[in-house]
Amino acid sequence: MSENIAPRAADAESYLRLVVRRFGNRPIAVVGVFILAVLIVVATAAPLIAPYDPDAIDVLSILQGPSAAHWFGTDELGRDVFSRVIFGARYSLLIGALVVVISMVCGVVLGLAAGFFRRLDGPVMRLVDAMMSFPDILLAIALVAVLGASMSNVILALAIVYTPRVARVVRASTLVVRELLFIEAARALGIPTWRILFIHILHNIASPILVQATFIFAYAVLAEAGLSFLGVGVPPVLPTWGSMISSGQQFAHQAIWLVVFPGIAIILSALSLQMVGDGFRDLLDPKLRKAL
Repeated sequence: MSENIAPRAADAESYLRLVVRRFGNRPIAVVGVFILAVLIVVATAAPLIAPYDPDAIDVLSILQGPSAAHWFGTDELGRDVFSRVIFGARYSLLIGALVVVISMVCGVVLGLAAGFFRRLDGPVMRLVDAMMSFPDILLAIALVAVLGASMSNVILALAIVYTPRVARVVRASTLVVRELLFIEAARALGIPTWRILFIHILHNIASPILVQATFIFAYAVLAEAGLSFLGVGVPPVLPTWGSMISSGQQFAHQAIWLVVFPGIAIILSALSLQMVGDGFRDLLDPKLRKAL
């Protein structure tokens, strides 16, 4: 038993080293991972890093510019912008992560069903096409208007918006994999359908799903900021980056830092996720892997 386990462990370790080396050959992807890691650490340790309470009002410090006491200045209520940007990372990244999880689960189920069962392909894909015919932001606004403006409803609305993207990718990959010989062999051996779907097929289409997840994460962060900026997203009491820009836009002519620093945070998060997604795409795509 131990003799069989040792070669497997060695193979796994060598494969991991190969993956890390190939990923390291993409400097842009490495930079994206670094920026994303910093944002995650900042969001996780926000109570320890933030010098002030993000909701603490100080009427004597209203609209003060960046200084040694307030690195990013203060807002219209005297709240420290640096502390609010740090806590905004927690809320914005949490929303993006939950949107990815929900849209991935729903999209994978719909895509597997449409790609594997021919009878479900038509109805499911017509529903997906109908949802994708609307611009993402307009569909999200309509859903939030129906559900109500809250953090949970924003997450649900964005998950519904991005589920069709995942479903199309999974369905296209499933159509290819289901015709392969090992799937036919699994059917002939009487392996349960659920096991074929979630073990054999899902395992072989994990690469495009992973790449799609990184892109949807970035889209969700940008979409949340857009909804909050339009006043239909997360309530202003929660310091997300989008709500900070929305509340600070009316004072931007005299306190430009109210929109600059949250905007930079949004750009960095979306850009880092796009870099990571490009790196995973190049690493996992067989056509592009040879160029690494």
